[in-house]
Amino acid sequence: MKRLLIHWLANALVLGVVVLVLHHIKTTDAGVKDAGDLLLAAAVFGVLNTFLKPIIKFLTFPFAVLSLGLAWFFVSMLMLAITQHVVSGFHIHTFKALAIGTVIVWAVNLVLDIVPGPWKYKKH
Repeated sequence: MKRLLIHWLANALVLGVVVLVLHHIKTTDAGVKDAGDLLLAAAVFGVLNTFLKPIIKFLTFPFAVLSLGLAWFFVSMLMLAITQHVVSGFHIHTFKALAIGTVIVWAVNLVLDIVPGPWKYKKH
């Protein structure tokens, strides 16, 4: 249960960074209504990435091979797009903003994978 809570908060951090960065880029439109919507978006994003993303990645595997993995960037972008459609207080309005947001999610997750912390899986 503790691990689930940590991942949920890590997703909230990631989505918070996405909204913060996109909000300061003048050509993109993104925002979150309040902290509750950010936490709800983090929960939805986590569920989508846990259950739906692997299925879509499996189905798009031939396209990923042909595109040298680029298809999976669009799968990740789709998870962010679905999240913003499900949570009314979390919005990313343009394709450009979704693309930049997907890159930010990747970059923040890369940092979280490198930096030691409670979100890391510890093998016993």
